[in-house]
Amino acid sequence: MANPHIKEFMENMPDPDAMFKSWWPFIIAGVAGILYGLRSWFRGPRCVGGAKLNGKTAIVTGANSGVGKAAAMEFARRGGRVILACRNDTEGRAAVEEIRKETGSTNVLFMELDLASFKSIRSFVDKFTEKEEHLHLLVNNAGVMMCPEEKSADKFELQFAVNFLGTVLLTELLLDKLKASAPSRIITTSAAAANLGEIDFENINMTGKYVPGKAYAQSKFAVLLYTVYLAEKLKDTKVTVNAVNPGVVNSNAHRHLPFKTNSFIRLSFAPFVWFMMKNCEDGAQTTIFCATAEELEGVTGKYYKDCQETKMPEQALDEELQKKLYQATLQWMKLDKSE
Repeated sequence: MANPHIKEFMENMPDPDAMFKSWWPFIIAGVAGILYGLRSWFRGPRCVGGAKLNGKTAIVTGANSGVGKAAAMEFARRGGRVILACRNDTEGRAAVEEIRKETGSTNVLFMELDLASFKSIRSFVDKFTEKEEHLHLLVNNAGVMMCPEEKSADKFELQFAVNFLGTVLLTELLLDKLKASAPSRIITTSAAAANLGEIDFENINMTGKYVPGKAYAQSKFAVLLYTVYLAEKLKDTKVTVNAVNPGVVNSNAHRHLPFKTNSFIRLSFAPFVWFMMKNCEDGAQTTIFCATAEELEGVTGKYYKDCQETKMPEQALDEELQKKLYQATLQWMKLDKSE
């Protein structure tokens, strides 16, 4: 005699013929799979593996939010002593507390740094060198993007001042500490816009012809020129210099763009922004890779995106342009540096 429970189960089973009468379940599943795959592609790869940072000291500029904060969080998880170098005291200290709570590490500190001020940079370096014995990792992450025309404390166009001049001055003043702590790594942050950049030596501030996009491209192109130049200068040391492109990240860096400033546009494009842009943790992966990948020990003067080497723009390899920019930069910063 048949088991009544089995009979009931079989009666409640879906009819296979009925299932295949409609293609909608398969269409929906296919579309969902494609969307999931695209979203994963937009997010980019994850940094898997890499060295621990126990006993290592790292500085991350602009680490109170965005990619910098995500990178600092991971460095703390890996056991590093992490200095959050930020302009905003309140936000910087709040980020320190959040990272400490999330990672369980108390070796996370805040130090005030405004890259738009040469005075602030020099003060930061003085305090850091006085308090810290080593520096193994300098992540030049902080930057501004597409902002309205504005001058820094030293009368330079703000994007050029923060993204390039401030980054260079900070790096140059910390070179002795990095060399003494070697092997050490310097990571600079550029962007796809660097491919469109040109250096206007005659009007570096773009006075009278300021265009936010062109100013941003100029600053990020300058970062690549400096990265390659510095890597060559340091080739006989154990200090490496590499650049990263974090990709299109939904962070506070875009605060001056219409999809952030206009309420209607922000709401209208919110689904597309979420779907097509990386979140901050995703954007930090290439920085984390360049900071911790053991296979990059000794590798210098390269450009990375999505956790792998990408082609350095041809114009960034122009040695004469690199040297011309470096010499001009020393003059702009009033930095006496013998070759």
